[in-house]
This record gives sequence, C-alpha cells and structure tokens, in this order.
Amino acid sequence: MKKGRSTFDPNVMGGKPCVRGMRVTVGTILGLLAAGRSTEEILELYPYLEKEDIRAVLEFAAWRSEEIEAPLEPA
Repeated sequence: MKKGRSTFDPNVMGGKPCVRGMRVTVGTILGLLAAGRSTEEILELYPYLEKEDIRAVLEFAAWRSEEIEAPLEPA
C-alpha cells in the first residue's frame, strides 16, 4: 500500500495489515471487493475510508501476491 496508508501494529487487529491505522483490515476490504461490492458501496459502509484507500488495498494485494517468502539460511 502507499506510504502512510498501511499499518502493521501487533496491538491492532492482531497485527494484520490495516488501512491508515484504523481497525479495518486489508483482508476485509479485499473480501468485499471479491464479493462484488463496488468502491462506492464500500465507502458507504466505511464512510471514513477514501477512494485512495481502496486503490491502495488493491496495490498491497498485488504486491503481496508477488512477494516470495524464502527460508532463512542458518548462520
């Protein structure tokens, strides 16, 4: 997500990626989009979000899907 739009805090939503420090997870927004909800519908459900937040969630998901997790080599 764009700088300032994603937060990872172990004390908020169990450390899941959230939108701008709010208790709205990236997964929640992605789930709504996957279920066919429009950006406008999501903004009605969460009026404190902005259109840029929705775009940033999609960017985060695209980035995360391309990230490769490799095991750490022993020292």
